[in-house]
Amino acid sequence: MQLSVSARHGDLQAGDQALIEHKVEKLRRLFDRINAIVVTVDMKNLDKPEVEVKVSAEHVDDCIASAEASTVIAALDLAIPKIEQQIRRIKEKRTGHRATGIKHLDPSPATDEE
Repeated sequence: MQLSVSARHGDLQAGDQALIEHKVEKLRRLFDRINAIVVTVDMKNLDKPEVEVKVSAEHVDDCIASAEASTVIAALDLAIPKIEQQIRRIKEKRTGHRATGIKHLDPSPATDEE
């Protein structure tokens, strides 16, 4: 899995990149087929940085979530639940919508009223 953290219009603080990588790495446990995670921090407004998280997985569309807050880590903490919800929805669609086979249905006793 590829993990990329980049900043626009500025630089990240010393420990922020490692903390971002650590927090975003946890998305891997939700869905096994994740290929790449790209985190972009936009520092155009220094008082409200924006964080965008993009997750690419096999055979599905990309998931994108963004949030802005007073700090980079606070914005990341707002974006991660959004992306987790999208990943869970994709996983549910892929695994939970299979039809139940006829041999796995519960036999219901036929009622004969005569």
